[in-house]
Amino acid sequence: MVEKKVVEALVAGGQATAGPPLGPALGPLGVNVVAIVNKINELTKDYAGMKVPVKVTVNPEDKTFEVSVGTPTVSALIVSELKIEKGSGTPKATKVGNLSMEQAVRIARLKSAQLLAKNLKLGVKEVLGSCVSMGVTVEGKDPREVQREIDEGKYDAILKEEEN
Repeated sequence: MVEKKVVEALVAGGQATAGPPLGPALGPLGVNVVAIVNKINELTKDYAGMKVPVKVTVNPEDKTFEVSVGTPTVSALIVSELKIEKGSGTPKATKVGNLSMEQAVRIARLKSAQLLAKNLKLGVKEVLGSCVSMGVTVEGKDPREVQREIDEGKYDAILKEEEN
């Protein structure tokens, strides 16, 4: 039984190259780095403009490989939803965008497997926490205010549909 080698990297969606971080990590394993890079780009093209976690599992004996793609970070998904360059450098003073509750719910669903939250309601609150540190308002308000409104049940209609 050969020990498989695992290489994990954060790559730009659809734009991985044979350079660092992938090339130097995969080269010594004797695999076709270009084939792996092409596979990564094919699997991550929908995440263009976002950093995506990728895991490459290589069998050094027969040079076969598997590529698995994670979900971009919550902040990358927020940036993508809002079509902005990046979060605010001064989140208290400068707001860079406004997320709708529907967008926050969509991000929470995309990330549900990686979030610590037990349900959609808590997942959305986690996404709103990222909005606070990025200088993003939600429904035109401070995300902390929206978190309080979630606790008060204001958004139960949108958050109920999948909770069991």
